[in-house]
Amino acid sequence: MIARLTGTFEDFGPDWAVIDVGGVGYLVHCSARTLDALGVRGDRVTVHTELQVSENDMRLVGFASADERVWFRLLTGVQGVGSKMALAVLSALSVADLQRACAGGDVAMVSRAQGVGTKIASRIVNELKDKAGALPTAAGAALATAPAGSASQDAVSALQNLGFKPGVAVEAVARALEELGEGAALGDLVRVGLKRATG
Repeated sequence: MIARLTGTFEDFGPDWAVIDVGGVGYLVHCSARTLDALGVRGDRVTVHTELQVSENDMRLVGFASADERVWFRLLTGVQGVGSKMALAVLSALSVADLQRACAGGDVAMVSRAQGVGTKIASRIVNELKDKAGALPTAAGAALATAPAGSASQDAVSALQNLGFKPGVAVEAVARALEELGEGAALGDLVRVGLKRATG
């Protein structure tokens, strides 16, 4: 199993890159976002990888972050979603946007990806909704360590009392904190968090 490659970004195409590692060029299939993150030819890069083996094919899929690889695995676990479609979704949406879309049941956002119809987008959202809410984003993870009784924790509780799932509430308040800054008042956090949770 090849879990990661570090080498020279040698060449690329619409959905692939060649990473030279010690004189061996690895063809890595990537999302458009990962390709953008790699930089320019000649750069030294690291990609997290997933080796996919089928009866008549073996391909290496690369990701700019470990989070993107986690979501690739989640997406390809959904019936009818292969590696090509999973990469299309990851090209259209950032990991944070995809997590928000699944946690909030936003089928329209997922169906923005090329080749993803409403039926498949609905299946992705429905199957990954609970998993999305359980996965912390970077902002959400930071919020989870906030002391009990703090304005941010109270804002999360307020949103949950309004019927939002825990993952959605945490992410909405985390985004409100990013916008308003540390030390924001509870009322402001709830007001902006509510917009982010429903927007």
